[in-house]
Amino acid sequence: MIKAVTGTKDILPADIPYWRHLENIVTATMTRFNYKEIRTPVFEDTSLFARGIGESTDIVSKEMYTFIDRGGASLTLKPEMTAGVVRAFVEHSLDKKQSLNKLFYISPMFRQERPQAGRFRQFHQFGAEALGSNDPLLDAEMIIIAYDIFVQLGLKNLSVKINSLGVPESREKYKKILREFLLPHFEQLTNESKKRFDTNILRIFDSKEGQDQKILVNAPLLIEHLDNESLEHFEKVKSALLSSNIPFEIDPKLVRGLDYYTHTTFEVVSGSVGSQSALCGGGRYNLLVKELGGPDIPGVGFASGIERVLLACENEKSLQTSADQIDIYLVTIEKNLSSFAYKTAVELRRKGSLVEMDYLSRSVKAQMREANKFNAKYVLMIGGDEFAKGVLLLKNMSSGEQMEIMKEDFDKILSTVKGK
Repeated sequence: MIKAVTGTKDILPADIPYWRHLENIVTATMTRFNYKEIRTPVFEDTSLFARGIGESTDIVSKEMYTFIDRGGASLTLKPEMTAGVVRAFVEHSLDKKQSLNKLFYISPMFRQERPQAGRFRQFHQFGAEALGSNDPLLDAEMIIIAYDIFVQLGLKNLSVKINSLGVPESREKYKKILREFLLPHFEQLTNESKKRFDTNILRIFDSKEGQDQKILVNAPLLIEHLDNESLEHFEKVKSALLSSNIPFEIDPKLVRGLDYYTHTTFEVVSGSVGSQSALCGGGRYNLLVKELGGPDIPGVGFASGIERVLLACENEKSLQTSADQIDIYLVTIEKNLSSFAYKTAVELRRKGSLVEMDYLSRSVKAQMREANKFNAKYVLMIGGDEFAKGVLLLKNMSSGEQMEIMKEDFDKILSTVKGK
């Protein structure tokens, strides 16, 4: 038997209501904040992600699904969305059409990483990007959108962590200070952190290894070395969050390793998904648009893993979706009336009702069991003495009440079912 590839997962019909519920909340929330949906191709030129994510990152160096197409081009299944959105922004000159572009997405992503709770090789994210403004209120808006979505999903075990990466100039000065601090401890660092010492020193803070954390306890912090402009930006973000009743804590070790990130970085964390606790992460990337060949335009955004969010919802038992229910189940009493039943089902569906009928030539008793299985509101009986008199029998499955309706009086059937 051929099975799904390791790290991928079938989303079965029983799970779809939860996915749709989440997607509806995301779309409605983004729309209220005036974000417009964007959809980019599932694969892009490999160089886009090397430039947009950074060649020294684990995603680019270890996790991307990259292949050579028949034309000899190197293509990559998208491991994240920001680079693709910015590429589309630049390619279509969206800044010429609107000064501030507020965009959101819901999309599959692909990374060849070790599968674990809430993390897959094909996974899904929703997120937002705002391109065109350096206003710290937009940084706060991203956090508020993400937090509001999680609250609407019923999640309670939430915390918001924020930090500031400042501007590149002050960050470069800080990197020298951090390098001087770590140099005497270099041999005690893990091999991964030793690699990051030269390629991406800020990402040493991402290490979960005890020996690294022990060294970092007394490390100088970036937030202690920010310039006045960066501090002022950060204060405005904090003020906006406070006025919007968003609980947050400052995490001075929350960093991003790439140079195009500036100012605010943040995560919304859940205590309900184990070690991989971040439900979303985001921040400001004022230098990325220019890095990808566009104009010098600032941006800010976030991304959230849908599987991980749904895992948190499952662990907190926060998702309550209404039971699946169909409007009408057609029970055919005589086999020779199946064509009439089919015609009736088609007409009722075209008029907006959710209708099912028997396609397996089952007995009336078996059809009634199926109607109960589908949680049908009504059963429409076709056949018997009533049919010979030119009528159909419509039964309310909750009350047991029955009424006769003339054949092909679809409007009467619908008005009864809809309670009009």
